[in-house]
Amino acid sequence: MITPEIKQQFISIVGSDWVKDSPNELYAYSYDATPMFQSLPDVVVMPATSGEVSALLRLANEHGIPVIPRGSGTNLAASTIPVQGGLVLQLHRMNRIHEIDTQNLTATVGPGVITADLHQAVEAYGLFYPPDPGSMRISTLGGNLSQCAGGMRGLKYGVTKDYVMGLEYVLPSGEIFRCGGKNVKDVAGYDMTRLLVGSEGTLAVITEITLKLLPLPETKRTLLAFFTSLVDAAKTVEQVIAAKIIPATMEFMDQGTMRVVDEYAKLGLPLEMKSMLLIEQDGPEELVSKDIASIAEIARANGAASVEVAATLEEGAKLLTARRSALSALSRIKPTTIMEDATVPRSRLADMVAEVERIADKYDLQICTFGHAGDGNLHPTCMTDERNKQEIERVEQAFAEIFAAAIALGGTITGEHGVGLAKLNYLPLKVGEGGIELMRRIKAAFDPNHIMNPGKIFAGSARRRMVVRR
Repeated sequence: MITPEIKQQFISIVGSDWVKDSPNELYAYSYDATPMFQSLPDVVVMPATSGEVSALLRLANEHGIPVIPRGSGTNLAASTIPVQGGLVLQLHRMNRIHEIDTQNLTATVGPGVITADLHQAVEAYGLFYPPDPGSMRISTLGGNLSQCAGGMRGLKYGVTKDYVMGLEYVLPSGEIFRCGGKNVKDVAGYDMTRLLVGSEGTLAVITEITLKLLPLPETKRTLLAFFTSLVDAAKTVEQVIAAKIIPATMEFMDQGTMRVVDEYAKLGLPLEMKSMLLIEQDGPEELVSKDIASIAEIARANGAASVEVAATLEEGAKLLTARRSALSALSRIKPTTIMEDATVPRSRLADMVAEVERIADKYDLQICTFGHAGDGNLHPTCMTDERNKQEIERVEQAFAEIFAAAIALGGTITGEHGVGLAKLNYLPLKVGEGGIELMRRIKAAFDPNHIMNPGKIFAGSARRRMVVRR
């Protein structure tokens, strides 16, 4: 319980302007981008320094107050829902880009830096930070790190964990530690950096991040290929990779998604087609031209009904922006939109899409599928209405079968969204009960009083249950 005395101590640490507990302010932090989850915190506190984070955590740990680190709340796993109330630690004030090191090709940033702002800042130096989650214009780098966010460039460039070189982090005890750094090679002890990436705020609070940068690619080109068969699109993906071509982006949309996105973005897509691939390659001009020509040839050889190459960089950027708008476009159809991210090996992509279609028909649901075809990360997205309890029950059953299908095909329950509350009931399918127990022991070592983002990843809780406090 947060007493008036404890609240006053919060104020003494960060100042009265940065402690919020009015009903309207608490409500704003009771939900994130995940539908059908909500729970009110007791207080929201906004620190500006590592020292303030340390003092707040020490106080919360002493009194057993749950702490939920939060960035912009764009995650899709209900990872920032304060299911036990407590203290939301809003880190948006820690938003400085401390350094762009052009000699070591690194950037050192606060967790509150907006992802797209870092892109813009480093590109001014001719450098490149590849991870590009769909929410990058509003998501924070601390949030990206906590969920190990991916994005459309994951095939060629990897995801957030592949670019985190070093961290400053604060334990619930208030102790401040550093791990990693600017060294390209460093195998001194356990890799604490990799352990903390993707830990969803359950182990520690990240207060500073050192990221790897790359040279900005010289140019890029975008290709669209349309298919009358899902299998032909999947074969194209497989054969492009088999030809030792690794595109920067290789995105998939099924017919249902194409129709909604076209209505939203007015692209003039051929809506009679069963699916489309949107492929971008970047790098030196000569190599990009060669790869795009080879990809077009492979697509045609695999039955593509139409292959188009964007005439300009601006046209290519428009197509990619339209793909990024897929969730927004689908969200206009019904009051509740549930997007998941089952992932399978690339070679099972067509099988997984077919399974999603079969399951949608079985449960009489509208599920559209799009995603990152190059890395097998699909986003089955169900348009529904949470007020229709019978339909929501069918939605639950359908996603349970979708996750089971992904596991059966050698895949996983989440490729880039994380577990949070939304998928904790399915985590044993992937890691087993022994894996769950090992994770619990790791958490206990970091957080013996279990104050850090409680109820996430492996605690017992029903999926997608609306939780309302007070």
